[in-house]
Amino acid sequence: MKPAERRLRRDLPVVRRHLTTSTALALAGAGLVVGQAGLLAGLLADGFAGQGPRTTALAALTAVLALRALLAWARGALAQRAAAEAKRALRERLATRLRQTGPHRLAARRHGETATLLTRGLDALDPYLTGYLPTMAATAVVPVTVVGWLWWTDWTSALIVVVTLPLIPVFGALVGMHTARRTARQWRLLARLGGHFLDVLAGLPTLRAFGREHHQTGVVREMADAHRRATMRTLRVAFLSSLVLETVATLSVALVAVPVGLRLLAGALDLRTALVVLFLAPEAYLPLRASGAAFHDSAEGIAVAERVFAVLDEEEPPATHPVPSSVPVPVPAPVPDGRTARLRLDGVTVHHPGRTAPALDAVSLTVHPGEHLALVGPSGAGKSTLLALLLGFTAPGTGRVLVDGTDLAALDPDAWLAQVAWVPQRPHLFAASVADNIRLGRPDATDAEVRAAARAACADGFAEALPQGYATPLGEHGAGLSAGQRQRIALARAFLKDAPILLLDEPTAHLDPESEAAVTRATADLVRGRTAIVVAHRRSLLPHADRILTVRAGTLAPAEGLVHS
Repeated sequence: MKPAERRLRRDLPVVRRHLTTSTALALAGAGLVVGQAGLLAGLLADGFAGQGPRTTALAALTAVLALRALLAWARGALAQRAAAEAKRALRERLATRLRQTGPHRLAARRHGETATLLTRGLDALDPYLTGYLPTMAATAVVPVTVVGWLWWTDWTSALIVVVTLPLIPVFGALVGMHTARRTARQWRLLARLGGHFLDVLAGLPTLRAFGREHHQTGVVREMADAHRRATMRTLRVAFLSSLVLETVATLSVALVAVPVGLRLLAGALDLRTALVVLFLAPEAYLPLRASGAAFHDSAEGIAVAERVFAVLDEEEPPATHPVPSSVPVPVPAPVPDGRTARLRLDGVTVHHPGRTAPALDAVSLTVHPGEHLALVGPSGAGKSTLLALLLGFTAPGTGRVLVDGTDLAALDPDAWLAQVAWVPQRPHLFAASVADNIRLGRPDATDAEVRAAARAACADGFAEALPQGYATPLGEHGAGLSAGQRQRIALARAFLKDAPILLLDEPTAHLDPESEAAVTRATADLVRGRTAIVVAHRRSLLPHADRILTVRAGTLAPAEGLVHS
């Protein structure tokens, strides 16, 4: 059993219940198979002996057949329900983990692969839960029941079945290991195709601007062809496996049937016993043959489950270990007033995964209420990491982040973020109207307040010139607007929120001179009367700073040779 299968059964109670129910139904089905074989053999033996069919035997056989049909229906219905509940539980866990993941780590993940995993990927668990798991339950119960009855009926035939029965799982395992590798590769190619396709769609305007859309068409075609070839290779192996298992099972049944026929002709075996053996022998091999086919159908689902648990383990926060019931849950400390709060980094060190050098190395910094601090330095020096610490998106490895002497980790995150306005370098705009995107700063804001915030951010001019004004729908990521216009909508959000603490991450980066001037004017108005920390690559915002610090290789130093007030 693979680790992903163990995790599914351990972490999802619905899978354990489904396995228990499937085993009970398989046991009942095995009893009905034995009863059906005995009744049918008796009727046929009586017919050959010249006796008429017995009404009670016919009624019993009809009842057994009806019960077998009812059990098959119940097994399918319960399996479908269990699959739906298991997929829902996994989707909720993934969604919860993604919500708990900081924006910086979330942005590093390919959104297309995540979307494929949450949709098409988890749907691939259906064959495992509805086919493979019930079949494995039947494999554990039916052969034992059938062989036990055969041993009581004709121990010679039962011995042949016992000897030949292990051949099917042996050959199935040999082919199955090869199939698992091919299926894992097929899933990786599908995830890569989905992720790349979504990225291409998101960046299509940029690709068209640089005349590279036709090149990406070829790339997507090549990736789709690679996935198609991997799928066909997997199907070829699956068909080969079915051929092998069917051949082994057929030969095994023949090894039972031929001696039975010879003994029947010699008079060493009565007709009823011979018929029971011939009816039950294929039933002993049937679950094992079905499990081989079900394994190939479920291989992709197991590969998806491995990826799901890898994401859950990768994103698991270090402080989420179960807390004993005897230990009281700590109550978040009251959040200080942001208008008078002093922000302090006390010997903070941050290490990003996969990097040897720290992003911030024993940094200490104090920001007084109402102070305007500018951070400058090369890309990758640790400026955005410093803002992520103050937002609570990143936890320090050593040291503390203090708000008026209270550790930020002890504060209620929602209450703290309610006092902070954050304008990232590349703000995200949703597929909604201009007004709705601005209203994210304060969802209960009126239309007049939205327009006032847009006017303060110098965004009213282009917003009112749009076809439907503030009601104009935007594409995802603000498709249809320039970089400067998107930045001004983000500033309008901050104006609307009117938070006492303001964090700006390179608000004028990648802007043309006209847009930079507009954003600079809006930013200068926004920081007035607030505690503000601005990450700046350009000098336009530096004259509005009270203090300028250089961030270099994870350390802070006073800036030299820069103009500031």
